[in-house]
Amino acid sequence: MPEPLEVGSKPKVLTLKRLGIGAVLAALAVVAFGVSTRASNDRDLKAISTDIALPTVAVVRPQKVSAEDGLILPGVIQALNSAPIHARTNGYVRAWFVDIGDVVSAGQTLAVLAAPELDEQLAVARAEYQTAQANENLARTTADRWKALLARGVVSQQATDEKVGDYAAVAAVANARLADMRRLEAQRGFTRLQAPFSGVITSRSAQVGALVAAGATTAEPLFTVSDTHRVRIYVNVPQSLSASLRIGTAAKMRLPEYPDREFDMVVTRSADSVDVRSGTVLVELQTANPKCELKPGAYAQVEFSDLEVGDSLHVPATALLFTSEGPVVAVLGPDNRVSIHAVRIGRDTGKTVEILAGVDEDARVVDNPPDAMAQGDKVRTVPPRV
Repeated sequence: MPEPLEVGSKPKVLTLKRLGIGAVLAALAVVAFGVSTRASNDRDLKAISTDIALPTVAVVRPQKVSAEDGLILPGVIQALNSAPIHARTNGYVRAWFVDIGDVVSAGQTLAVLAAPELDEQLAVARAEYQTAQANENLARTTADRWKALLARGVVSQQATDEKVGDYAAVAAVANARLADMRRLEAQRGFTRLQAPFSGVITSRSAQVGALVAAGATTAEPLFTVSDTHRVRIYVNVPQSLSASLRIGTAAKMRLPEYPDREFDMVVTRSADSVDVRSGTVLVELQTANPKCELKPGAYAQVEFSDLEVGDSLHVPATALLFTSEGPVVAVLGPDNRVSIHAVRIGRDTGKTVEILAGVDEDARVVDNPPDAMAQGDKVRTVPPRV
């Protein structure tokens, strides 16, 4: 027979059920907490990865430059006359007679080329011309004889005309052979490289035995001759100041190698056209250089002391991007998103560029932006390099 139930057994069963339910709930809570923590970690990792993937840029502030008297612009000195000397016929260098720094006069021989193939072609052309001359002489004699026979009524007019026509054809061939021979003789003359004007040798790449090709203007010139007794320099004058410059305007030029000297220069030419990309006008200045102290290729600064320049903003030259629509800079907003600003530039001092319009003093300008940077791009910033 079944055993009787003990008093108090039902509460024990309920307690066990409650403990089981509590354990299940606790396990579910642990699982939910783990899932939530992992999702949060994933979100944080994704945010960090996204931030790392952003382009890193340096930011600079436009610098305000106080008003000053005079306009200083950089430039590079050039010889008034400078000519690269290239070969005008194929061959190789047989000998060269001048080197860098040598003073030469107009027509002086700089080097001689050897052209054996050209010599052979010239010999053939001379032989062909001699043959054509002999044929021409024979045809002339024959035509004269037939004309005499025609006068005596011995031969017909038709036959005489044929002989005269043969002579004309042979004479034309002789003229063609003569022209070909003279062309090759002219090319033969090109084996002697000569100075086009008096000056100084500023470069030499000619080496004995080096092969040269005719018309290879993209290659390094064999010599460069420069007349340095008068030099010129080009500067880019801001549009806002270009109206103050006239032909004959005086200026001073300074060079690093002559820190205590100034060289007088005069404006000789102006492009009279504003460059759309830079917003400047190209101006040429010249000066005499009797002692050849001013060297072509030297960096110089030109000062127009009579021009008044007001307060201005400057940014590093590396902050500019040049597009088909003109110069622009990349400016960052509060959320580090890029905004492309078109700017109008003024003076170019070499390291910095004057900004006439397009940004204000508080703008955060991207220094050395990549060409692919576009409107709305998000970036990370780092302190600019000093």
